Amino acid sequence: MSARIVFLIILIILMSLSAAAVRAQEEATESGDVSMGIANYLIISAEDKLEDGLIVSTAQQGYSLTKTAYDSAMVGVIAQNPAVSFSLDDNPDAQPVISTGTVRVRVSTANGPIQKGDLITSSDTPGVGMKATKSGYVLGSSLDDFNSEGQSGKINVSLNIHYFNSGQQVVQSGLKDIFNLSAIATYEQPSQTLKYLVAGLLVVGSFAAGFLFFGRIASKGIDALGRNPLAGRLIQFGIFLNVLISVVIIASGVVVAYLVLRL
Repeated sequence: MSARIVFLIILIILMSLSAAAVRAQEEATESGDVSMGIANYLIISAEDKLEDGLIVSTAQQGYSLTKTAYDSAMVGVIAQNPAVSFSLDDNPDAQPVISTGTVRVRVSTANGPIQKGDLITSSDTPGVGMKATKSGYVLGSSLDDFNSEGQSGKINVSLNIHYFNSGQQVVQSGLKDIFNLSAIATYEQPSQTLKYLVAGLLVVGSFAAGFLFFGRIASKGIDALGRNPLAGRLIQFGIFLNVLISVVIIASGVVVAYLVLRL
Protein backbone atom coordinates (compact mmCIF):
# COMPACT_ATOMS: atom_id res chain seq x y z
CA MET A 1 0.00 0.00 0.00
CA SER A 2 2.81 2.41 0.87
CA ALA A 3 4.59 1.67 -2.41
CA ARG A 4 1.52 2.74 -4.36
CA ILE A 5 1.30 6.00 -2.43
CA VAL A 6 4.99 6.75 -3.15
CA PHE A 7 4.41 6.00 -6.84
CA LEU A 8 1.42 8.36 -6.97
CA ILE A 9 3.41 11.14 -5.28
CA ILE A 10 6.26 10.77 -7.80
CA LEU A 11 3.76 10.76 -10.67
CA ILE A 12 2.12 13.94 -9.41
CA ILE A 13 5.52 15.67 -9.08
CA LEU A 14 6.50 14.69 -12.64
CA MET A 15 3.18 15.96 -14.01
CA SER A 16 3.64 19.25 -12.16
CA LEU A 17 7.13 19.70 -13.60
CA SER A 18 5.85 18.97 -17.11
CA ALA A 19 3.05 21.49 -16.71
CA ALA A 20 5.51 24.10 -15.45
CA ALA A 21 7.76 23.51 -18.46
CA VAL A 22 4.78 23.89 -20.83
CA ARG A 23 3.72 27.14 -19.12
CA ALA A 24 7.28 28.45 -19.39
CA GLN A 25 7.33 27.71 -23.10
CA GLU A 26 3.95 29.39 -23.62
CA GLU A 27 5.09 32.48 -21.72
CA ALA A 28 8.27 32.61 -23.79
CA THR A 29 6.27 32.37 -27.01
CA GLU A 30 3.88 35.12 -25.98
CA SER A 31 6.72 37.45 -24.98
CA GLY A 32 8.45 36.93 -28.35
CA ASP A 33 11.71 35.63 -26.83
CA VAL A 34 11.33 32.04 -27.96
CA SER A 35 13.96 29.75 -26.40
CA MET A 36 12.72 26.22 -26.81
CA GLY A 37 15.63 24.31 -25.37
CA ILE A 38 17.53 23.25 -22.28
CA ALA A 39 20.08 25.79 -21.04
CA ASN A 40 23.27 25.13 -19.12
CA TYR A 41 24.75 27.94 -17.07
CA LEU A 42 28.28 28.88 -18.18
CA ILE A 43 30.82 31.48 -17.05
CA ILE A 44 31.45 33.68 -20.09
CA SER A 45 34.30 36.18 -20.24
CA ALA A 46 33.58 39.17 -22.43
CA GLU A 47 34.70 42.76 -22.74
CA ASP A 48 31.29 43.78 -24.05
CA LYS A 49 27.98 43.46 -22.25
CA LEU A 50 26.49 40.00 -22.33
CA GLU A 51 22.91 39.90 -23.54
CA ASP A 52 20.27 37.57 -24.84
CA GLY A 53 20.87 36.11 -28.30
CA LEU A 54 24.67 36.36 -28.48
CA ILE A 55 26.66 33.38 -29.78
CA VAL A 56 29.13 31.69 -27.41
CA SER A 57 32.25 29.66 -28.19
CA THR A 58 34.88 27.84 -26.19
CA ALA A 59 38.12 29.68 -25.39
CA GLN A 60 41.47 28.80 -23.88
CA GLN A 61 40.14 29.73 -20.47
CA GLY A 62 36.43 28.90 -20.37
CA TYR A 63 33.94 30.51 -22.71
CA SER A 64 33.68 33.78 -24.63
CA LEU A 65 31.63 35.42 -27.37
CA THR A 66 32.46 34.42 -30.93
CA LYS A 67 34.83 36.87 -32.64
CA THR A 68 35.52 35.25 -36.02
CA ALA A 69 33.38 34.17 -38.93
CA TYR A 70 32.55 30.45 -39.15
CA ASP A 71 33.91 29.87 -35.63
CA SER A 72 34.60 26.14 -35.23
CA ALA A 73 34.34 26.40 -31.43
CA MET A 74 30.69 27.55 -31.24
CA VAL A 75 28.78 25.90 -28.39
CA GLY A 76 25.44 27.73 -28.27
CA VAL A 77 23.53 30.95 -27.69
CA ILE A 78 22.79 32.98 -24.57
CA ALA A 79 19.09 32.60 -23.74
CA GLN A 80 17.86 34.63 -20.79
CA ASN A 81 14.41 33.04 -20.96
CA PRO A 82 14.97 29.29 -21.53
CA ALA A 83 12.18 26.74 -21.21
CA VAL A 84 14.33 24.54 -18.94
CA SER A 85 17.70 25.29 -17.36
CA PHE A 86 20.24 23.49 -15.20
CA SER A 87 22.80 25.15 -12.96
CA LEU A 88 25.52 23.30 -11.05
CA ASP A 89 26.41 26.32 -8.93
CA ASP A 90 24.92 29.64 -7.82
CA ASN A 91 27.48 31.86 -9.51
CA PRO A 92 25.66 35.14 -10.34
CA ASP A 93 27.93 35.70 -13.37
CA ALA A 94 26.88 32.45 -15.07
CA GLN A 95 24.78 32.82 -18.23
CA PRO A 96 22.17 30.36 -19.54
CA VAL A 97 23.35 28.92 -22.88
CA ILE A 98 21.28 26.74 -25.20
CA SER A 99 23.04 24.34 -27.59
CA THR A 100 20.06 22.57 -29.17
CA GLY A 101 16.50 23.67 -29.86
CA THR A 102 15.01 26.92 -31.10
CA VAL A 103 16.44 30.17 -29.79
CA ARG A 104 16.48 33.88 -30.54
CA VAL A 105 19.83 34.85 -32.09
CA ARG A 106 21.18 38.34 -32.70
CA VAL A 107 22.21 38.66 -36.35
CA SER A 108 23.24 41.28 -38.89
CA THR A 109 23.26 41.59 -42.67
CA ALA A 110 27.06 41.67 -42.79
CA ASN A 111 26.93 38.79 -45.29
CA GLY A 112 23.71 39.80 -47.01
CA PRO A 113 19.98 39.70 -46.19
CA ILE A 114 18.77 36.61 -44.34
CA GLN A 115 15.84 34.56 -45.58
CA LYS A 116 13.97 31.74 -43.90
CA GLY A 117 15.96 28.53 -44.31
CA ASP A 118 19.37 30.23 -44.66
CA LEU A 119 22.21 28.81 -42.59
CA ILE A 120 23.46 31.10 -39.82
CA THR A 121 27.05 31.30 -38.63
CA SER A 122 29.18 33.59 -36.49
CA SER A 123 30.67 36.86 -37.76
CA ASP A 124 33.57 39.16 -36.92
CA THR A 125 31.25 41.13 -34.63
CA PRO A 126 31.46 39.60 -31.12
CA GLY A 127 28.52 37.29 -30.50
CA VAL A 128 26.55 38.37 -33.59
CA GLY A 129 25.57 35.94 -36.33
CA MET A 130 25.23 36.33 -40.09
CA LYS A 131 24.21 34.33 -43.16
CA ALA A 132 26.58 31.54 -44.16
CA THR A 133 27.54 31.61 -47.83
CA LYS A 134 30.51 29.23 -47.97
CA SER A 135 31.88 26.10 -46.37
CA GLY A 136 32.50 26.27 -42.64
CA TYR A 137 30.93 25.75 -39.24
CA VAL A 138 27.34 26.96 -38.91
CA LEU A 139 25.08 27.55 -35.93
CA GLY A 140 21.78 26.40 -37.43
CA SER A 141 18.97 27.38 -39.80
CA SER A 142 17.05 30.64 -39.81
CA LEU A 143 13.31 30.45 -39.17
CA ASP A 144 12.70 34.12 -40.04
CA ASP A 145 13.62 36.74 -42.62
CA PHE A 146 15.90 39.62 -41.69
CA ASN A 147 16.80 42.58 -43.91
CA SER A 148 17.68 45.52 -41.67
CA GLU A 149 20.83 47.04 -43.14
CA GLY A 150 23.22 48.81 -40.83
CA GLN A 151 21.85 47.34 -37.62
CA SER A 152 21.45 44.02 -35.86
CA GLY A 153 18.31 42.29 -34.70
CA LYS A 154 17.00 38.98 -33.40
CA ILE A 155 15.55 36.09 -35.36
CA ASN A 156 14.50 32.57 -34.46
CA VAL A 157 17.14 29.97 -35.29
CA SER A 158 16.88 26.19 -35.12
CA LEU A 159 20.21 25.22 -33.59
CA ASN A 160 22.26 22.50 -35.24
CA ILE A 161 25.96 23.23 -34.90
CA HIS A 162 27.87 21.37 -37.61
CA TYR A 163 30.30 21.78 -40.49
CA PHE A 164 28.60 22.85 -43.70
CA ASN A 165 30.28 21.76 -46.94
CA SER A 166 29.22 23.86 -49.90
CA GLY A 167 29.69 21.77 -53.05
CA GLN A 168 29.88 24.84 -55.26
CA GLN A 169 32.48 26.42 -53.03
CA VAL A 170 34.55 23.24 -53.05
CA VAL A 171 34.53 23.10 -56.87
CA GLN A 172 35.50 26.75 -57.20
CA SER A 173 38.24 26.83 -54.60
CA GLY A 174 39.34 23.19 -54.30
CA LEU A 175 42.54 23.55 -56.32
CA LYS A 176 43.30 26.88 -54.67
CA ASP A 177 42.94 25.35 -51.20
CA ILE A 178 45.19 22.45 -52.13
CA PHE A 179 47.83 24.86 -53.42
CA ASN A 180 47.60 27.00 -50.28
CA LEU A 181 47.89 24.00 -47.97
CA SER A 182 50.86 22.71 -49.94
CA ALA A 183 52.55 26.11 -49.73
CA ILE A 184 51.99 26.29 -45.97
CA ALA A 185 53.33 22.77 -45.46
CA THR A 186 56.39 23.54 -47.58
CA TYR A 187 57.12 26.69 -45.59
CA GLU A 188 56.57 25.19 -42.13
CA GLN A 189 58.09 21.71 -42.68
CA PRO A 190 60.41 21.79 -45.71
CA SER A 191 62.24 18.55 -44.82
CA GLN A 192 58.98 16.63 -44.43
CA THR A 193 57.68 18.02 -47.71
CA LEU A 194 60.93 17.02 -49.45
CA LYS A 195 60.61 13.45 -48.16
CA TYR A 196 57.07 13.14 -49.48
CA LEU A 197 58.16 14.60 -52.82
CA VAL A 198 61.07 12.15 -53.16
CA ALA A 199 58.89 9.22 -52.10
CA GLY A 200 56.23 10.17 -54.62
CA LEU A 201 58.77 10.45 -57.42
CA LEU A 202 60.23 7.05 -56.50
CA VAL A 203 56.82 5.36 -56.61
CA VAL A 204 55.85 7.00 -59.91
CA GLY A 205 59.27 6.28 -61.40
CA SER A 206 59.23 2.61 -60.36
CA PHE A 207 55.77 2.06 -61.86
CA ALA A 208 56.81 3.79 -65.08
CA ALA A 209 60.04 1.78 -65.32
CA GLY A 210 58.28 -1.50 -64.57
CA PHE A 211 55.55 -1.03 -67.17
CA LEU A 212 58.03 0.27 -69.75
CA PHE A 213 60.34 -2.72 -69.24
CA PHE A 214 57.45 -5.18 -69.42
CA GLY A 215 56.00 -3.54 -72.53
CA ARG A 216 59.22 -3.65 -74.47
CA ILE A 217 60.03 -7.26 -73.54
CA ALA A 218 56.45 -8.45 -74.10
CA SER A 219 56.35 -7.00 -77.61
CA LYS A 220 59.67 -8.65 -78.50
CA GLY A 221 58.49 -11.96 -77.05
CA ILE A 222 55.31 -11.91 -79.15
CA ASP A 223 57.32 -11.18 -82.28
CA ALA A 224 59.75 -14.00 -81.48
CA LEU A 225 56.85 -16.37 -80.84
CA GLY A 226 55.40 -15.56 -84.24
CA ARG A 227 58.72 -16.20 -86.02
CA ASN A 228 59.58 -19.40 -84.13
CA PRO A 229 56.46 -21.25 -82.89
CA LEU A 230 58.54 -24.30 -81.92
CA ALA A 231 60.24 -22.33 -79.18
CA GLY A 232 56.90 -21.22 -77.73
CA ARG A 233 57.41 -22.65 -74.23
CA LEU A 234 60.84 -21.11 -73.89
CA ILE A 235 59.59 -17.71 -75.07
CA GLN A 236 56.58 -17.87 -72.69
CA PHE A 237 58.92 -18.70 -69.80
CA GLY A 238 61.05 -15.68 -70.73
CA ILE A 239 57.96 -13.43 -70.74
CA PHE A 240 56.98 -14.79 -67.30
CA LEU A 241 60.46 -13.97 -65.95
CA ASN A 242 60.19 -10.45 -67.36
CA VAL A 243 56.84 -10.02 -65.58
CA LEU A 244 58.50 -11.01 -62.31
CA ILE A 245 61.32 -8.55 -62.97
CA SER A 246 58.78 -5.76 -63.61
CA VAL A 247 57.01 -6.58 -60.33
CA VAL A 248 60.34 -6.54 -58.50
CA ILE A 249 61.17 -3.12 -59.97
CA ILE A 250 57.84 -1.67 -58.86
CA ALA A 251 58.03 -3.28 -55.40
CA SER A 252 61.60 -2.00 -54.94
CA GLY A 253 60.47 1.55 -55.68
CA VAL A 254 57.62 1.29 -53.18
CA VAL A 255 59.93 -0.11 -50.47
CA VAL A 256 62.55 2.58 -51.03
CA ALA A 257 59.82 5.26 -50.91
CA TYR A 258 58.59 3.82 -47.59
CA LEU A 259 62.12 3.88 -46.18
CA VAL A 260 62.49 7.52 -47.25
CA LEU A 261 59.31 8.44 -45.38
CA ARG A 262 60.57 6.62 -42.28
CA LEU A 263 63.79 8.66 -42.13
